[in-house]
Amino acid sequence: MAAPKVEKSYVRSRPLLEGVTFVVTTGRGSMDHYAQKLAEWLPVRTLELYAFARSGNLFGEPLLSTAAGRQFARDVALVRRLRRVEGLLHIPNHHLSRYGPFLGGPYVVTAHDVIRYLDLTRDEPLIHAPNRRDRLYIALDVAGIRRADAVIAPSHATRHDLVRHLGIREDRIAVVYEGVDHAVFRPTDRRLLPDPYVLFVGSEHPRKNLASLFRALARLKRDPALRDLRLVKVGAPGGREAPFREQTLEALRTSGLAAEDVLFIGHLRAENLAAYYAGAECLVFPSLYEGFGLPTVEAMASGCPVIVSSVGSLPEIAGEAALVVPPSDDAALADAIAAVVGDEALARGLRRRGLARAREFSWARAARETVAVYERLL
Repeated sequence: MAAPKVEKSYVRSRPLLEGVTFVVTTGRGSMDHYAQKLAEWLPVRTLELYAFARSGNLFGEPLLSTAAGRQFARDVALVRRLRRVEGLLHIPNHHLSRYGPFLGGPYVVTAHDVIRYLDLTRDEPLIHAPNRRDRLYIALDVAGIRRADAVIAPSHATRHDLVRHLGIREDRIAVVYEGVDHAVFRPTDRRLLPDPYVLFVGSEHPRKNLASLFRALARLKRDPALRDLRLVKVGAPGGREAPFREQTLEALRTSGLAAEDVLFIGHLRAENLAAYYAGAECLVFPSLYEGFGLPTVEAMASGCPVIVSSVGSLPEIAGEAALVVPPSDDAALADAIAAVVGDEALARGLRRRGLARAREFSWARAARETVAVYERLL
């Protein structure tokens, strides 16, 4: 097995920090994005794994299925590989923390949220009700977080949830905000769609609350002046464990919107996503739970007005730079969208405050604060 490689793509401003290895996962999800972007700035050795891209697709898989058996064999191989790493290991997402108790050495875990844990007890899941195999792996994830020498949370809201739900001591949790690539996400005159539109970026999990956004937009389109307004939804549906796209289309049908009112777009290259942000009337992010909510910061950095829900981490991350509405209030959401679309002074003020707020989030800052966690442990 190859030894951890030294990342060559970034010319560091400080010497390599010996005795630390950062795991980089190679998928396309939000937690993979975190690992890949942070790795560009950390002055430590990195170890590349495809682990979460595979295991993350197996939520909902029966415990005794062939696919589950193959994943178990990969899990054993990954533990053996990770045990060869000397020194402090940084595991970049909480679903890989399941390997931590088997490593025998010190490790840090970034716990992005507690969504899957909450789905163990909720009548209406944020993502999907876990089956027997999911419950086993969630229990292992939680054990790995509790066993970690330090935990990094991407927001104070997530730190609060880790303390409240998992019993992690607050002094063991460091809050390190994620960053945004300001070279990509910035105002631009490039437009990919001529029609006026509001933007949503993310999966179609129940926690994303798309049905409320559909209903709010249907209310707005009763106004003749807003009949041409569309919704652009960017991102994959959300995995194989549930029929997320079918559920979304059913919510669309019952909302009163026409199919042509919503444009579904899958994964985008970063520069095209930035153009969609820049061209939108606003980003609408009515989620019921976010551990950080990266689209909020990407939109603000791109000069896009932002509307977020009043729960989870979103008010914390947006600060004073967004309109904040209760996620269960369709009328309030519709009124907020109408205000941004119809009041250029309001939209201009949100853009200005958003750009200023977004400058507070960078991968360089995230790396510095992450290194501070390593240094305390070393």
